[in-house]
Amino acid sequence: MFQNSLKITLAILFFLCLAKMPYGFYQFTRFAALVGFAVLAYRANEEGNKTEAILYVVLAILFQPFIKIALGRDVWNVIDVVVGVGLVASLFIKPKTKE
Repeated sequence: MFQNSLKITLAILFFLCLAKMPYGFYQFTRFAALVGFAVLAYRANEEGNKTEAILYVVLAILFQPFIKIALGRDVWNVIDVVVGVGLVASLFIKPKTKE
């Protein structure tokens, strides 16, 4: 339940990044993404989903606010949409259980 709320919150933040917002909002979103993806990576690792955990770690590194990755606004908009849609889609996709 917590993970779903976190994914929805992050997706909303990423979709809001498509609008013209103050610079501080983008900084907040990057920090929130870092923390959120770190939590999701930890939870995925605890559940034994190594691939998902690695994906969340990569996303945490991509969005971290300390060493900015300059990709340009258009590229960041595409990344925001892809990641936001991926987070929403992950709410409906059930992970395969180990038998």
